[in-house]
Amino acid sequence: MTSISHHRPGNSDPSFGYDAVADAYCAARSSIGREVVETWAAQLPEGGAVLDVGAGSGDPMTPVLLEAGLDVFAIDASPRLVALYRERFPEARIACEPAEASPFFARTFDGVLAIGLVFLLPEARQRVVLAKMARALNSGGSLLFSAPRQMVSWDDALTGRPSRSLGETAYRAILRDEGLDVVATSSDEGSNHYYHAVRPAS
Repeated sequence: MTSISHHRPGNSDPSFGYDAVADAYCAARSSIGREVVETWAAQLPEGGAVLDVGAGSGDPMTPVLLEAGLDVFAIDASPRLVALYRERFPEARIACEPAEASPFFARTFDGVLAIGLVFLLPEARQRVVLAKMARALNSGGSLLFSAPRQMVSWDDALTGRPSRSLGETAYRAILRDEGLDVVATSSDEGSNHYYHAVRPAS
């Protein structure tokens, strides 16, 4: 992908450039991946608590979660995207926090998802965030996140910042080390790859 140098923020930007391109991000959102999240959400307990990590403006996933009858919590590091989220989904709770520093509302959840986030982070932060998401699951809880199956690096199309996938072998190892079982992987109509892992019921 082509690097867009005029959108490249400083290293101190916790949104990794997405606050600066919030309007373009919202305009580019589509329903791709919605069916994957619908299938995942349908397996969660009715009324269960779910945390969306890197929720952006909430489209297209928050409506899926709300329609499934879930109690939705969300975080995102972009103040502009968080403001848009609050306008659209006042019934959900969102905090403006980077995933690696967030206390995740100081609670645990029946489901945690992170769509389009993990691969934006440097490797060390990916490992931290994946471990935090795993530890935020209740017994029997479910994690869904997206990242390419292969180990690969590229420049983000909107921000021009580097993105990287650690690859399926590494992701499976991280989840296993946190006590999760990978129960499925899948791809959507846009060729985005998803990992579905669960914390075994105690």
